[in-house]
Amino acid sequence: MNSKQVKEFLGALNHIVEEKGIDRSVIVEAMEQGLAAAYKKNEGIANVRVEVNPDTGDIKVFKFKTVVEEVVNDKTDISLEEARKIVPEIEIGETIEERLVTDKEFGRVAAGTAKQVVVQRIKEAEKESINEEFKDCKDELLVGILEREDQHNYYVNLGRSNGILPKDEIIPGEKLEMGSSVKVYVSKLEIGPKGPFILLSRTHYGYLKRLLELEIPELSDGTVMLYSVAREAGSRSKIAVYTEYDRIEPIGAIIGEKGSRISRILSGLSGEKIDVVLYDKDPVQFIKNALSPAKDLKVTITNEKKKEALVIANNDNLSLAIGKKGQNVRLASRLTHYKIDVKCDDEVNYAELKEKYANKVEELEEENKEEIIEEVQNEEQPVVESKVISEVENEENQYCKNFDLYFSGYPGVCLSCTSRMDVFCFLKG
Repeated sequence: MNSKQVKEFLGALNHIVEEKGIDRSVIVEAMEQGLAAAYKKNEGIANVRVEVNPDTGDIKVFKFKTVVEEVVNDKTDISLEEARKIVPEIEIGETIEERLVTDKEFGRVAAGTAKQVVVQRIKEAEKESINEEFKDCKDELLVGILEREDQHNYYVNLGRSNGILPKDEIIPGEKLEMGSSVKVYVSKLEIGPKGPFILLSRTHYGYLKRLLELEIPELSDGTVMLYSVAREAGSRSKIAVYTEYDRIEPIGAIIGEKGSRISRILSGLSGEKIDVVLYDKDPVQFIKNALSPAKDLKVTITNEKKKEALVIANNDNLSLAIGKKGQNVRLASRLTHYKIDVKCDDEVNYAELKEKYANKVEELEEENKEEIIEEVQNEEQPVVESKVISEVENEENQYCKNFDLYFSGYPGVCLSCTSRMDVFCFLKG
């Protein structure tokens, strides 16, 4: 090639690399394969290898033969005797190359073959590159441009690929405009031969989680930990946070000075409210925190294995605990992973509760009788202070000092503090 052709060749090579985002060596390899296919078509030579120098644009074509004992096809094979005349130390099974003169131009068919091979290889390389770019985007927050829409979906331009945002996955009440930038959460990602399939959401609880990590540095660096998120998009969400550092106030870190941090997050949620609560390893205290703004709640874990809890609230806090259309208790249940039953203090029949939950303990003890008996025998009994009325086996009502509650004399566990005592705590005034 002359200098002008070399310049044009290198310019085309660089343009493809930049446009497709593919490694330069992949493009060069595709060109070598395409030119080799064209030369085979044009000259009728089977074994051809092409070298392309990406820096100078120089192209070299070689034909090669395999060294064999007995020649079957003189176009692909060469005898050991003939080969050693060219390369004295060559052995059987190795190949010997000869450079070919390439001053002839390819015909139309050969040129078309070269183009087809190059285009196909570039497409494959581009798909591989896109798949590699998006393969780790599952459960991540991306920013894209709303490109078009149909009856059911928005289509979001994410750069080198597009994602699908179903219209039932946008925040209720929000309006999205074509051409505008939008944050989206990758709820589903499938990598296939045709490229990635990316399903997006703005209502997923993970969307809120990633927004918080984006806006609050203490969450991204691990100073404050996000235990769980419960969300009803467009209405209300609850998040539980904690920290291992004594000097850090996790709720304050999330809210920020005068609510500055949380307000930045709320501004993009179309009026959605966020309750920030403190996570506690004690499920009783965690459930109390999760049911805020309700206060003065009495919580009993009724079934630890099935994660069920009973909450007793007074008249002033019952509606707060339940929330509008049950929203507060529903979100608290998702946040704590407990099934929560809320009852009013005035309506509670303690005798019925005693019978109801005692039956459950009988069922549990029937299933795990040997395990429970062994634990009761081996576990050190708690020291009960002067508030204890009498021995368990002789008195109906016993006292749990941990929660200032009385319990009935039935072998088992105190369901308020989960200490191994003698079963269910019921208030006696």
